[in-house]
Amino acid sequence: MNFTLEHEDLSSYLSSSKYVDFDKKIIQDKANELFHIGFNEIDKVKIAFEYVRDEISHSWDIQSERITRTASEVLKYKEGICYAKSMLLAGLLRYESIPTGFCYQRLTLGDTPETGYCIHALNAVFLSSINNWIRIDARGNTNGKSAQFFIDKEQLAFPIRIEYDEIDYPTIFAEPIKITTEVLESSTNCIEMVKWKLPTSL
Repeated sequence: MNFTLEHEDLSSYLSSSKYVDFDKKIIQDKANELFHIGFNEIDKVKIAFEYVRDEISHSWDIQSERITRTASEVLKYKEGICYAKSMLLAGLLRYESIPTGFCYQRLTLGDTPETGYCIHALNAVFLSSINNWIRIDARGNTNGKSAQFFIDKEQLAFPIRIEYDEIDYPTIFAEPIKITTEVLESSTNCIEMVKWKLPTSL
């Protein structure tokens, strides 16, 4: 897939912000716990990706009503939907000076178009050792999903089904897009939010 960068300057994909708040001690402490001297960037991406994928629950999977809205909240409560989990993965990697952005897909909410659509969030990381961006999806491997981190191919949680009008958006954003943060900020019940309030297109 040919990606489009929102910003050509990689520093845009390294900054701390309201949602990617790796200036918080909780994220810095977790990064220092996960990463050790001698790890290269590929080691760090794999470790961070697998930690967020496997150790941070997807709120829908555990039927939690809690909504986490920042990277530090996701880490504190160990849960979040894809929008929030992608914030934590970005925070951990940006703290290690690995450029990390946000990508989106339009997916069916259930198995078929009749169930409606939703916007799904994942990450892209820039690996200087191979001079390339790689997309990774830390949503969580439940119900047959098998998202993995490889440097020679892409293996996401949701392969796009063009016949169902699903979409891979090519842009790598520096920050979570507004339609995703707005729904997190305006909602109070995660289950109801996932059922009825998720944006359906970019």
